[in-house]
Amino acid sequence: MLVSHRGVDGTIGGGNLEWQAMRTAQSLLVAGTAPSVRLRRLVLGRELGQCCGGVVQLWLERFTPADLPRLRRVVRAGCDRTSAALVTELSAQGVVRRLLEHGSDEWRSVHLQLRGPMLQALEPGVQPRLQFSASSEENAILLEPLASDAAALWLYGAGHVGQALIRILAELPFEVTWIDPRAELLPEPLPDNVHPLCSQTPTNTVHLAPAGARFLVMTHDHALDYALCRRILERSDFAWLGLIGSKSKGARFRSRLHGWRDTGGDCRLVCPIGVGAVASKWPASIAVGVAAQLLQGLEASVGVRP
Repeated sequence: MLVSHRGVDGTIGGGNLEWQAMRTAQSLLVAGTAPSVRLRRLVLGRELGQCCGGVVQLWLERFTPADLPRLRRVVRAGCDRTSAALVTELSAQGVVRRLLEHGSDEWRSVHLQLRGPMLQALEPGVQPRLQFSASSEENAILLEPLASDAAALWLYGAGHVGQALIRILAELPFEVTWIDPRAELLPEPLPDNVHPLCSQTPTNTVHLAPAGARFLVMTHDHALDYALCRRILERSDFAWLGLIGSKSKGARFRSRLHGWRDTGGDCRLVCPIGVGAVASKWPASIAVGVAAQLLQGLEASVGVRP
């Protein structure tokens, strides 16, 4: 969550915890020469009256214009998809920030230093997005990988459900490539995480998607849907493939795909799509179910736990 004199962007979940975090951040903004990193440990039940219970450790970090050169290097590394991490160390001597290249001796040293405390606190098989360790409020270290948390989603089709889904995905951790041959259905402006691609031959764009991408096929043409599904299944390196339609459409497509090149690719085709028992056919209702399904798959892939 970013707190400035002009307002707040993002959230850590709301409630009294977020209110206390904002107050602490605002005090840090006007703290002058005080340390630029502050730790605060909060017991949710006893200190904040939140019945969910548990303990939260807040890491608050102040940035000033003097930090801009370093922040620009961090942004460039992230945009270039450089495998790197930002390491911030808090000690009695002050705050030290370093941009480390993945695999370097420094990176390995920090990673090994943090790996033990982190893995002890996590369930087996869960990998943390961030790594953090603190021996006290004056001695701590935070490692932040620069890889984006947003998952690549290639959405084929800009019909009613596609339009409704885009409005929901604007607020979710996906980088969406939205493909349709009808330019008028890819309106501007679009959310920052949505990238339109107008192509008269959508099947020729499948190879452009990165490995591990999620695909969602919901065009206006069943023949095009089938061609796209087959082209996607040929890749075999995708994370998920969903097809809009009824059980009978899914069965028909799987029957045509069954035994195709002996890949068993039909088993990886999800149709119908969406979660929940809502029977509504409103595009927005369908979009909500599909978005929930995408989120479930995303959380399962990164080991997120409630």
